[in-house]
Amino acid sequence: MAKASVVVPEQVGAAAAAAQVGCPCPGTTLFPYPPPRAGIAVRRKCLQAAQQLELGAGLRGGWVESMRASSPTHAKAAAALAAGVDEEHAAWMARHPSALGEFEKVVAASKGKQIVMFLDYDGTLSPIVDDPDAAFMSETMRMAVRSVAKHFPTAIVSGRCRDKVFEFVKLAELYYAGSHGMDIKGPASRHAAAKSPPHNKGVLFQPASEFLPMIEQVHDRLEQATRSIPGAKVENNKFCVSVHFRCVDEKSWGALAETVRRVVREFPRLRLSQGRMVFEVRPTIKWDKGKALEFLLDSLGFADCSDVLPVYIGDDRTDEDAFKVNKYLYY
Repeated sequence: MAKASVVVPEQVGAAAAAAQVGCPCPGTTLFPYPPPRAGIAVRRKCLQAAQQLELGAGLRGGWVESMRASSPTHAKAAAALAAGVDEEHAAWMARHPSALGEFEKVVAASKGKQIVMFLDYDGTLSPIVDDPDAAFMSETMRMAVRSVAKHFPTAIVSGRCRDKVFEFVKLAELYYAGSHGMDIKGPASRHAAAKSPPHNKGVLFQPASEFLPMIEQVHDRLEQATRSIPGAKVENNKFCVSVHFRCVDEKSWGALAETVRRVVREFPRLRLSQGRMVFEVRPTIKWDKGKALEFLLDSLGFADCSDVLPVYIGDDRTDEDAFKVNKYLYY
């Protein structure tokens, strides 16, 4: 493949500008607006509480603190900044600069390289909403993604069920990796920029297929167990289960956390983690969004290539798996 300079069209600029630079913390965004969710102090609490959660530690207070820290509000962000966290936040931003502020460097880094786009869905292509079934992307965003896909191989990598993400996005020319990368399917036609052989079409990969019956069981158990907690919503994402607490009164968060943890204990081959206002129950296999990124690059023929620039845009803790792989391999 000739190393011709990549021209970033105007329509693609907004997406390419958000290229990951460094490793963002949970709940943060690379854009100058909206403002940081709650400063570094909250992020540290979030990480510490998350570690306790995943190790199975704890008291109800620790769980609630983790749940509260996973999606701090703009009001908390303003209070944190007013309390003097701004200096610490400025130091953090110096180490992890906004890609929009470093856009010229992003463009320079793309010279002579093939860009491959990876996009999270919730909170990235669509707003975070109270009802996860109503997380629709705007037509303007759909047009932007379609424009990006004309120039660069493009994949949606989401914790959602792959079929559900496709229903939201409705673009057949994209690659889709649902269930945190455990359900991957490519378009029927090969992207013109791909290096993979012409016969490598319609990629389909499901590394956690054996867990499907277990996922159905834990979904049913969680639905039954959380029925008495108003606002809790259990979502079957095929290879993982999500328990949303965005509409749950904060006074009930501790009870919900204990309920979810108690059910997951019945399934030792499943693990519990936390995202933005959601608990995630997943198989214990060594597979995540970072592994999905590697698999898709390999499927496109870009494994171990020096002339490729993967760009991953996401806003949640699970996206950090992809950020780490991307930074280690290509930056």
